[in-house]
Amino acid sequence: MGRRTTQGPDAPADVSRFESFVAIDWSGAKGRRHKGIAIGRALLDGPPRLVRPDHVWSREEVLAWLIDDAARRPTLFGFDFSFAPPLIEKGEYLLGEPGVPTTAREFWAYVDGKCDDEDLGAASFLEIAHRRHFYFGIADGVKADFVRFRQCDARLNAQGGRKTASAYDAIGAAQVAKASFAGMRFLHRLDGRVTIWPMDTLPAQGSAIVEIYTRIYLRRAGLSGTKLRSRTDLNRALEGLGSPPARLRFEPNDHQTDALVTAAGMRQLATGEPNAFNPEGLTPVIARSEGWTFGVL
Repeated sequence: MGRRTTQGPDAPADVSRFESFVAIDWSGAKGRRHKGIAIGRALLDGPPRLVRPDHVWSREEVLAWLIDDAARRPTLFGFDFSFAPPLIEKGEYLLGEPGVPTTAREFWAYVDGKCDDEDLGAASFLEIAHRRHFYFGIADGVKADFVRFRQCDARLNAQGGRKTASAYDAIGAAQVAKASFAGMRFLHRLDGRVTIWPMDTLPAQGSAIVEIYTRIYLRRAGLSGTKLRSRTDLNRALEGLGSPPARLRFEPNDHQTDALVTAAGMRQLATGEPNAFNPEGLTPVIARSEGWTFGVL
């Protein structure tokens, strides 16, 4: 179980203890099964591989699978959703709403308690419980009035990382709101079972979960950040990350390439970057309230 902290994350002396690096391309879609979920794994050596590539996952299946897998070997798991909404900029997650917590861990419980959607979905949170805080289209007014960003997002943008999606933007293919709030329900169910960084300090042993953003690893691979939908493009990205090519017998979709590239990128970052878990700008308050994207240094 992760050690809880009120003082922010501590960088461990040695992160090479991780034997496996897993990236989960997540989905906030309604329903029970989600074609948008893909899981890629990279061991310390060799090409990344897909976990059950022909399976259509549910979020609850991913939860059960992760708990079991985390106990088998020390693994760094990455999820591509925001672990919390912005708080530092305005001092609140949901402006003007009484009784809303101000730490990520308590907010996960709050979101979970407001939702009755199947398979850990969170559409009811966005569409009913707190509808006025989310942008669904032009009828809601000016989109810019809804958009706020976390400190790590602002840092990434200052570095040219182009993190443009906000947790309050719920419209379009690039929106992250539905996936992120479903992810917060997921994190609440995992709380206390597996370390969640940086809300928890990174312990000397065992598995951990981090937030990921695929574009970071595409940039590290020397690519422009576009979606990859072929074995050729996938292996070009993997080569840029110092990874052997993937051994696929089919043309992957963009969810699968995101998972494979990010797993390889997490491996490169965790084993080769001494400040991977101690990025500049991550304070104890930010760790507790907004979290941080692994790879924003």
